[in-house]
Amino acid sequence: MGYASNRRFGRSGGWQQAQAPDTRDVAEWFSGRLPDDWFTTAPTIEVDREEIVVTGELAPPEEATPAAVEGRVSRFRESTRSQRMQIADEAEARYGRKVAWGVTVGEHHVLFTHLAVPVMTRLRQPERKVLDTLVDAGVARSRADALAWTVRLAGQHADQWLTELREAMRKVDDLRTEGPQL
Repeated sequence: MGYASNRRFGRSGGWQQAQAPDTRDVAEWFSGRLPDDWFTTAPTIEVDREEIVVTGELAPPEEATPAAVEGRVSRFRESTRSQRMQIADEAEARYGRKVAWGVTVGEHHVLFTHLAVPVMTRLRQPERKVLDTLVDAGVARSRADALAWTVRLAGQHADQWLTELREAMRKVDDLRTEGPQL
């Protein structure tokens, strides 16, 4: 089973990742480890500094009503729980990152337990005013929610540019790896 994507976010090199295990073979490892009958297509694997997210496509129920789709997701989640936990434990030991799982049924996408990692930032008053406006308008419950909303929005509108930037960084990291070892 091949994998549709092995998107990595964040820097794979640099001081932040100096002690983290290499994840270049993560898609191949999951390809060999996951049961072949879980998903209808190759799952996507997304990796960042803290987490590996495995998302697979489930066959839609005959009548794809919202209740039927919810039931299909629930059945998969419950029937694969112990195997997913075992695979996650093995991957966490190998790659030093937590593993989260998700499924897609048609247009319905569900992520099971996944990380929400705190990120420290320093904002000046103009940036804080943006967050406070979103909170005051009821768009977000807190500054943290407003910041997450803003990051999601920026990511949606700059997706192509961010993808190109990640590819360029990956090429630099590959060249660094291939370079002379001192």
